[in-house]
Amino acid sequence: MRDLKIPAQRHPEKARRPDNPQPKKPSWIRVKAPGGQGYADTARIMRDNKLTTVCEEAGCPNVGECWSQGHATMMIMGEICTRACTFCNIATGKPTEDLDAFEPGRVADAVAKLGLKHVVITSVDRDDIEDGGAAHFAQTVRAIRHRSPGTTIEILTPDFLHSDPAVLEVVVEARPDVFNHNLETVPGLYPSVRPGARYFHSLRLLQRVKELDPRIFTKSGIMVGLGEERAAVHQVMDDMRAASIDFLTIGQYLQPTPKHHKLDRFVPPEEFAAYEKAAYGKGFLMVSATPLTRSSYHAGSDFARLRAARLAQLATA
Repeated sequence: MRDLKIPAQRHPEKARRPDNPQPKKPSWIRVKAPGGQGYADTARIMRDNKLTTVCEEAGCPNVGECWSQGHATMMIMGEICTRACTFCNIATGKPTEDLDAFEPGRVADAVAKLGLKHVVITSVDRDDIEDGGAAHFAQTVRAIRHRSPGTTIEILTPDFLHSDPAVLEVVVEARPDVFNHNLETVPGLYPSVRPGARYFHSLRLLQRVKELDPRIFTKSGIMVGLGEERAAVHQVMDDMRAASIDFLTIGQYLQPTPKHHKLDRFVPPEEFAAYEKAAYGKGFLMVSATPLTRSSYHAGSDFARLRAARLAQLATA
């Protein structure tokens, strides 16, 4: 029996990789340790509903802040991912269980108990399932709509690379408010950072969402500090805009363990500010570019700003 709390068992494919040093974090990266009543209440609701969160599984640095405010990004379809991206701290391997048919209802129940105005639902990759979990995503969106009709819903999906392209229509028909799929890095680093994925497939996935339903906001993000060049980051921005992506996030890569992809450097805040300015200049409706930015960080307030930006754009069209 695997113990997913042990790094070597959590990432068996990385066990023989050489160790990479983990430099001390600069002052602009450090955060307070999680705690407080709000944090405890959110944790209890997650445990009572037998839910997994990406906040915990991916080791997000913002978990203390978000959970203390009652915000958590729920991770569906299990806790073992069939991919083995070198940057990611989610456990990898072959899932031993089928999808839980009751999970969408439990997620909806937790959203209602937390009183969320905006919720983010993500998942592991499930290449072992024919539709990659598309129907499960759609069922989860519908369950939340039923229990909490006033809640806006953001999904952060896999790439469905090994599924029939038509499965994307199943997810889009459920009408999430935001469809997010992260490109994660520049295309030149895919072989070492995201070897199981394909850059242009992910880009096309997001473009197809817009083609299927232009009302849905699309969102994508990358990490910096992996060894990318600035020019390559700007090219990714251009590629995203060509695919009509509305919202861009850029955050600092933080190396989870010595066995994960080597941290190239800590990108200073002023460089993030320059990326943000450039991205707005390229036409994104919304940009979040800071060292601590993550896909779901401040997602609720960011969604309100995103919607306002679209209304302002329509008013001037």
